[in-house]
Amino acid sequence: MTRRQITDDLDALLSVLPKDIEDAVRERNNSSDLLEVILDLGRVPTSRLTTEEVVLVEREVTTADIQHVVEGLGDFDEDNRAGIERTLHRISGIRNRRGDVVGLTLRVGRAVYGTIDIIQDLIEEGKSLLILGRPGVGKTTLLREAARILAENNRVVIVDTSNEIGGDGDVPHPAVGRARRMQVATPSRQHEVMIEAVENHSPEVIVIDEIGREMEAQAARTIAERGVQLIGTAHGNSLENLLLNPTLSDLIGGIESVTLSDEEARRRGTQKTVLERRSPPTFDVLVEIQTRDQMAVHRDVAAAVDALLRDHPIEPEIRTRDEGGEIHVKKAPEPVRRPGRRSTESSGPRRREPVIAGVETAPRQEAFARVPVETYVPESAPAVRASTPIQPSRVQPVRIYPYGVANNRLVNAAKRLGVPVIPVKEPGEADVLVTLRSYYRKRQRAVVDAEQRGMPVYVLRANTVSQMERFLTGLFDLPGPAEEAASIEEQMRSTQHAISAVLNGERWVELPPASSYIRRLQHQMAQESKLVSHSYGKEPNRRVRIFRE
Repeated sequence: MTRRQITDDLDALLSVLPKDIEDAVRERNNSSDLLEVILDLGRVPTSRLTTEEVVLVEREVTTADIQHVVEGLGDFDEDNRAGIERTLHRISGIRNRRGDVVGLTLRVGRAVYGTIDIIQDLIEEGKSLLILGRPGVGKTTLLREAARILAENNRVVIVDTSNEIGGDGDVPHPAVGRARRMQVATPSRQHEVMIEAVENHSPEVIVIDEIGREMEAQAARTIAERGVQLIGTAHGNSLENLLLNPTLSDLIGGIESVTLSDEEARRRGTQKTVLERRSPPTFDVLVEIQTRDQMAVHRDVAAAVDALLRDHPIEPEIRTRDEGGEIHVKKAPEPVRRPGRRSTESSGPRRREPVIAGVETAPRQEAFARVPVETYVPESAPAVRASTPIQPSRVQPVRIYPYGVANNRLVNAAKRLGVPVIPVKEPGEADVLVTLRSYYRKRQRAVVDAEQRGMPVYVLRANTVSQMERFLTGLFDLPGPAEEAASIEEQMRSTQHAISAVLNGERWVELPPASSYIRRLQHQMAQESKLVSHSYGKEPNRRVRIFRE
């Protein structure tokens, strides 16, 4: 456990405020919770705390108040930010059309020692690390202490665009330790200073705050490719947000549309056009700051992005700090294929997310691997629905309500597999509902009603016969490839015995019921032996009879 120490130089910030506002802040005696002081022309001054925003004095802010603060600060940069020398405070201005300052946000800058312990092992591994979080959650504070810790044994250069990391003035704040600091004249030149730091100062680690432009993302990739460790921050709540951000998605590899070959699309069970990661991520590890004392860690950004694009997101590692300062780490679970409808743990109703058919299939040795579509069993389902799934041995056909699914393709798939299926037009008559992913995600009324009634819902990725065959294979518990091979071999032996019996004098021999594929093979074998064969009966009891001409 690391003892936390806070240095805020609050007196330096309060001294630039008008006297009555300064006194009001001091009287409240809540400096440890103070985040910002807000001064807007024509409005009452307020202070933002960690839990609330309070009015400081019951009078409006005047032009003289704004001017008093501006004169105590000096010039604002092009990004409308100013600071106080040798402190970490940041003052941001709001200007009118004429360029006059009409509003101020005075943010308290604190050097908090002891916060980096929650991710210290990650930054000391030597991998590039990106920190995500909403404004004000403490990204820059973590970044500053990371620079100080790494500078004890490495050559660290900070690219400080707004002087938030190293403070205002030419001499860096003591909070950055031995790290060197390069200031940026204008925010638009940050990417140039990043490259300059690598080319001129031979750093082992570069620390960057607020990567927000495409040129900066490209510069970060160039630095990472030169073998320099990067520690940076960006605005965003999660990996998913960053992936959808066209400007910053390159930090985690970027995404592009890829057209697969027919063979590859069939192997994956997806459409021919899919999204894939474009290149290796710039950052190896990503940390999402959820609260000041809880973080989600993606230790392998490449794997996390790939899994996200395939609709199988990997759970991150969760790290928390309790009130006593102890760090607790909840390891990310190993990514495994979740069992489908035939799970053995059917002790009662339970809610599970549907798995789209054909994304990735687990090894065939697993009992559940042959079910590429998973049933969504609603919480409101009666216990009998969860504990008595449809059995393959049941004689009567299964009534299926195809919502958004082609009826004729479903019938063709059922015929090819030799399973008894009756498509119905009303959901109330159905045993199960099958729909497409697009309809399920939109929470169509028919889907919601089926869930409320406890009806099993199956979700397909595409409206194709192959997808429907996979669905029916799972529904009727049909054998997988290994079992099919053994079953086919056994039925072929039975067919050969029947042929031999007919050739040896038997008038005719009737074979057991079989699927259309097996019956076709049986007809071929009979034809090769110069015998006659015909199919009799109706599905699923249709069978082949072999006899002489």
